[in-house]
Amino acid sequence: MHILILGGTVFLGRHLVESARTRGHAVTIFTRGRNNPDLFPEIERLRGDRNGDLSALEGRTFDAVIDTSGYFPRIVRASAELLAPNVGHYTFISTISVYPEYSKIGIDEDDPVGTLEDPTVEEITGETYGPLKALCEQAVQKRDARS
Repeated sequence: MHILILGGTVFLGRHLVESARTRGHAVTIFTRGRNNPDLFPEIERLRGDRNGDLSALEGRTFDAVIDTSGYFPRIVRASAELLAPNVGHYTFISTISVYPEYSKIGIDEDDPVGTLEDPTVEEITGETYGPLKALCEQAVQKRDARS
């Protein structure tokens, strides 16, 4: 399987790269090249910026995408829409913080998620982080529903 990881050199992404490689998958990462640029020299690394330069991804085909680095719905939507025609599966990594009451026992995907008065806000704070991730989830789900 050929997997594209959006991100891949810090936090969760680097562990996903290692796990996929251990399982024998071909891995490509798409990063800005700012963090750990020399990590994983043996895999394909595409450079770009999700906030305006996705050109390295254009026309590429992958079996799966794992999006570890989406925080703003506009940016996640752009990636999902560009990749949708050429990708078998798109996974968006979110957070339990999408739930305003995430300490509730038994929480699941049907519980309400946080909302923002202004869904176009692009400032991450303690109040916006979870709702922004929820909006990113929704952007991917809407893209999947149209595919």
